[in-house]
Amino acid sequence: MKEKLTIVKVGGAVVEDEAQLQQLLKDFAAIEGAKILVHGGGRRATKIAERLGIETKMVDGRRITDAEMLEVVTMVYGGLVNKHVVAMLQAQGVDAIGLCGADGDVIRSVKRPLKNGIDFGFVGDVKKADGDKIAHFIDKNMTPVIAPLTHDGQGNILNTNADTMASETAKAMASIYDVTLIYSFEKKGVLSNPDDEDSVIPTITRSDFERYKADGTISGGMLPKIENALAAVEAGVSQVIITLATAIDGHHGTIIK
Repeated sequence: MKEKLTIVKVGGAVVEDEAQLQQLLKDFAAIEGAKILVHGGGRRATKIAERLGIETKMVDGRRITDAEMLEVVTMVYGGLVNKHVVAMLQAQGVDAIGLCGADGDVIRSVKRPLKNGIDFGFVGDVKKADGDKIAHFIDKNMTPVIAPLTHDGQGNILNTNADTMASETAKAMASIYDVTLIYSFEKKGVLSNPDDEDSVIPTITRSDFERYKADGTISGGMLPKIENALAAVEAGVSQVIITLATAIDGHHGTIIK
């Protein structure tokens, strides 16, 4: 029997709200056994870039990361947000250690090629997550807190989507642990009607997803999130749950099968 591992991904909206973040970290600290936290921080990065007079450019909800913006996201994700979360978890009695992909070479990526003529800049698509190295920290009773930054092995830091980081980390850990991946955000789960907070779809399989995508029930930013979730399940992750940040006990939300 594999040991259980819970991976929680927390989005930028929760990271931005101190009260919500404190509650989430309290709930995370209460999860028994091995665990990993993966965080975003895009909203904080946008605010700090604005303060520095750096324009934020987005295409289809994804950030264009030029050299100036790379400096901002490295500071915000790898420094400000990551170390704040680590310090708050230490206060909860969780021996947290902050990591980005370059630390210990735990997650390596390649610079995203041009897509439809769009240059996303210093954005990384994950090539390899090293489950054994991440497990080394867990074996020492430490809890990894992973920032959405990777590297290419050539000395370059790359901005990487936090949902993808969580999915790739879960896939890498699935050969070692019985992994549950929880995507926590500001909704109760995947909604069939965006205007009805209670219209949570209880379970989604690959065929359900293709149907919902075709008829427009699921669209926008939820599409890549579910793609990442399905990829994790298909790679051996036991279950993926998409739920409210206040419900990471795993008993509510949408289960991806």
